[in-house]
Amino acid sequence: MIKESRAALFLTYVIAVLAVITSVGGLWLDGLYRDNLFVISAWRGNDLITLFVAVPILVVAIRLSTLGSKRAMLVWLGALDYFLYNYAFYLFGAAFNWFFLIYVALLGLSIFALILGLAKLDVDEVAILVSNRLPIKWIAGYMLFVAAGLTLIYIAQSVDFIITGTLPSIVIQSGHPTSLVFALDLTLLVPFLVLGAIWLIQRKPWGYVLAGMLTVKGTLYTLVLTEGSFVAARAGIPDVTGQIPLWIGLTLMGGLACGLLYTRISKPT
Repeated sequence: MIKESRAALFLTYVIAVLAVITSVGGLWLDGLYRDNLFVISAWRGNDLITLFVAVPILVVAIRLSTLGSKRAMLVWLGALDYFLYNYAFYLFGAAFNWFFLIYVALLGLSIFALILGLAKLDVDEVAILVSNRLPIKWIAGYMLFVAAGLTLIYIAQSVDFIITGTLPSIVIQSGHPTSLVFALDLTLLVPFLVLGAIWLIQRKPWGYVLAGMLTVKGTLYTLVLTEGSFVAARAGIPDVTGQIPLWIGLTLMGGLACGLLYTRISKPT
């Protein structure tokens, strides 16, 4: 598949290089971030995980994909989805800074690389390689649990604002005029979690693909939220320490779902 899509391969390496630049700059360039302390803590926690976890996973996955690994191919697509989702936050949520044009490039390149990769993916071949002993209910349950939890929290806080005028806490903490996390999760995450879980239960080929992608993306991002909460707590921001067990728990759940899926995908004969 990768041999047939040299553009996707090239774009992925460009994404990796640009992500290293933004992450290194975010961690060590004083004055880059112009947001409040809560948001800056989130960016720096994100930069750390992106630099030392997400980028290596992306590069290793793309290299193994070129050798014919279908498991690596799904990891690569999931990592691309992570970069797409992740840099949408930077582009639309970070106060204007020196890296604005790089955020534009990262989001745009991630979109095109993901489209090119999915267009060349043989979903039926992936489905053939998945074991009949795949614990579908556990993996789909994780996906539906995350989707339902996010949806209920976001809807409850949005309706509460309509009734009482009380702003969601994330809007107050971030200082943003709206909740970017509500917007992106309800459009770029929740619908695909639900659709992927339904298709997985029905054993449709795209269900395996979406599950493979979203368990990678979900695990990476809850790891980002875990580290961001630790950074915020060390900075003295109140009311974040209590969130750490939640993010750790979701990271472990995502990692378990990811492991259950990928260990049930065999090598092509």
